[in-house]
Order: sequence, then C-alpha cells, then structure tokens
Amino acid sequence: MKARKMLILLVLLIASVSVMAGCSGKKEGAAELETVTILYPGERSDRMSEFLNNEFAEKMAADLGLKVEVVFVPWAQYWEQKDIMLAANEPIDLYWDGLPDLSTIVNKKQAMVLDDLIEEYGQDMLKVLPMEQLQGATIDGKIHGIPSAYAPSSAMYQLVAVRQDILEAVGMTDLKTADDLKEFAVRAKEKFPEMKGPADIIFKPLTRYFTDEQYNWIAVEDLVVFGEDSKKAYSYYETEAFQEVARFNRGMYDAGLYTEDLTIKYNERDSRMQTGLYLWVEGSLGKEMEIVDAIKANAPEAEVKTYLLAEDKPRYVTAAGGEVLGIPVNAPNPEGAMKFVNWIYKSQENYLFALYGVEGKDYEIVDGRINKLTASEFFYEWMFRNQNYQLFGPNVAQESIDKYKSWDETAIRSDSLGFRFNNENVKLIETALKEVAGKDLAAIRSGFVDFETEYPKAIEKLKSAGIDDYVAEIQRQLDEFLAGK
Repeated sequence: MKARKMLILLVLLIASVSVMAGCSGKKEGAAELETVTILYPGERSDRMSEFLNNEFAEKMAADLGLKVEVVFVPWAQYWEQKDIMLAANEPIDLYWDGLPDLSTIVNKKQAMVLDDLIEEYGQDMLKVLPMEQLQGATIDGKIHGIPSAYAPSSAMYQLVAVRQDILEAVGMTDLKTADDLKEFAVRAKEKFPEMKGPADIIFKPLTRYFTDEQYNWIAVEDLVVFGEDSKKAYSYYETEAFQEVARFNRGMYDAGLYTEDLTIKYNERDSRMQTGLYLWVEGSLGKEMEIVDAIKANAPEAEVKTYLLAEDKPRYVTAAGGEVLGIPVNAPNPEGAMKFVNWIYKSQENYLFALYGVEGKDYEIVDGRINKLTASEFFYEWMFRNQNYQLFGPNVAQESIDKYKSWDETAIRSDSLGFRFNNENVKLIETALKEVAGKDLAAIRSGFVDFETEYPKAIEKLKSAGIDDYVAEIQRQLDEFLAGK
C-alpha cells in the first residue's frame, strides 16, 4: 500500500513537472517575440485592427520573430503628438514624417544614424530602394531616415488632382492656368450647389504657375526656396510668386469659392477630397490613382485627373520622395524596426500583403491590375510606394499609367537634389520664423485676410524673427553642398 502511494505521488510529481515545463515553454516562446512599436498617422479601421491582430501578427511572428504594435494618432494631432511622445522617450521604434523637416528631426534627436542598421538588416531593401534614394535623407554624409516613396517624382507637389467629371459637366475640358481654376470653381458652384468648392488652396502648383524661375522648397514651414536657375536660396514669403499666389487666393475667398476649413484644417485636405464633395486637391504624379477609389466610394460617378499648370515650364526632380521613415535615437528596438522595413521591400508578396491585406479576401489581381475587395485601409500605399512592385487599380486609365511610368524621362535633376539643411546654428531663429509663418503668413497665403494691409505687417515680423540670417545660413550650406558635387 505504501509503495502504491509512493508510486501515485511520483506519477503526480512527474505530471506536475511536465505541466510546469509546458507552461514555462509557452512563456519562453512568447518571450522570443521582440516588440516593435510604430507611430502611425490616421484612424484604425475595423478591418485593419482585425488584420493587425491576426494575419499580420502571424506573419510577423513567423517571418521575423516580431510582435508589431501600431499606435494610431489622428492626422490633426499627429505631428504634435509625435514630438511629445518622442521627447518623453516613449517606446517608439519607427515613425513617419516629412522629408523636408529632416534637419529639425535630427536636431531634436528624433532620428538616429541608420548606416550600420541598413548595412546589417536592410540588404533586401537596397535591391529595390537604391542608395541614391537613401542619400536623399543624409545630413553630414550620414543617413538619418528612409525616403520611403520611390517613384517618378519630378514637379512633386506642383500638380493638382481635379474632379474631371465635374469639369466636363460644366463645359470645360482641361486646366492650364490659374484663371482656368477659378472659372471651374465658379461654374461648379452655380451648376452643383451641393459641392463645397476646392479642398485645397494648392499654393505650390500656383507658385509654379506664377514664377518664371522654378523653385523647390528646402526648409521647414515652406520658409525658403531654391532657385533652379540662380542656384540661390530665397525667403519664399518675400518672393513675387508668393505675392501673386496670395492675391489670387484672396480673390477666390472674396468670391466665396474658398471655405475657412482650407486654412483652419489645412492638413485635412485629402480627407475632404475623398468625401466626393470637393473639386480639387494638391497632388503629385499619380495622385488620382491614390484617391479615386476612396472618392468613388462616396461619389460613384467620380473621375479624377491630374494637371500640371504651366506645363511648358521645366520639371525638376528635387527630392527622394516627400516622406521619410525615422527610427528615434532612443528607440528600444531599432534592429527590429529596420527588419520590418526591410521585410516589406523584400518581395512583392510582402509589399502587397502590408499595403493591401490578404489576397483573395482583401484584394485580387486580375490582368495585372490590383482590385480591392474591401474599402479598408491597410498600411498606406503612398507611404511605401515602390515602382518595382507597384500595381494599378482597374479604374486607372492606361493613358495615366503610361504617363506615370515615363514622367521623369524628360525631367531635369535639380542641383539641390540631396541637399538637407542642418538647422543646428539657427534653431531659435527657425522656431520664431515658424511661429510667424503659422500665425500670420498661412492666413495670407490662403487668402483669408486682406493682402494689402496684412502682408507688410507679416513681412516685418518675419524680418524681426531673423529671416535674413536664416536664409544666409542656408545659402552658406548650399554653396558648400554645390561646391562638393
């Protein structure tokens, strides 16, 4: 009997140890998944939540041994929250921002040097994202970010995406001038009173139209432009082109063609356009491909076409994409962040999975075109766009695709390509200038205040804030950059 009890106790002990070992094994297995946290602009859809928690989570665990957490912040609060979270050293491993702000990002310690990480973990990415593209995010010869969109880019942000169906319905065929835009808005307001007018003031396309020497922007808050002919830096808000833009927009506002949302909620311009109730929005090449499906969801009859005002003026390749992915200096898992980005670009299969979801459930490929089966957003296509993998939807005209693919063939490479201003010596001046630009000049640019009375006051504030010293510092660095090319 005693021996039998001992045997039973032994069996129970072995069983207990086995269970504990099993539990321990499960805990160790879970611990093997390293966490990568992505700060991401926008709203989380129901399908995106389901995708992140299931198919995507399984793929990340299997392929990379990662648990990827995505922190969504609404667009209107994104940049402010990004600065607050990174300043507080919250555990963010990867985030998105605008490439023109790279020097500010670097000097705020928001972006680490990536050369070694790319060398060790980014080799698949380099097969479809050329080193020349990455060098567009260099400061002092070191890579501080990944310019994420690799696609034709000349005249970036100088185009306007227009509701072509409404344009034709009001008796117009195309747009070539600023006056054409105004005429379109006037006619549309009369014939389609339910429409809410333009979604955007499109100041960069208008700048292209009103200036003889083409400009591209090389500082934060659109403060400074590079003259493609003179090779000089200029205070944008003091140029004649800006004054023409402001006067034009004042005329649009006085005519009741602009709403106040265009300044108050400037960053929501794409969201406005996608409601199907607006006429145009600033674009880059292929903008109609990005937004047509979202617009059609609200206005099934919608057709979108992208125009370049002053088409006869030269087009310049000025930037390695307009967006950049950054890894904070204090990121808990920078290696994991680079592995994740590298994974997206490793194959077209991975690329489509991240941007469109599960094939057969969220999208299908028919005759070489990608057809979305749900209206859900996954990771933004424009954020990771790569011309080696990019597919086009069934609603995109072949003419648009052909134009897109050949767009840069006749473009000119800007001498400023690859220049990134380091604001270290003028950070306080830049802060003061940004305040003037945001509080005074944005309203003038949008036409919401009287130009003749308010513009001189704003320029006086800009001068007092140090714009001349700021431009001089940019010119000094620009001269060094150009001399070294």
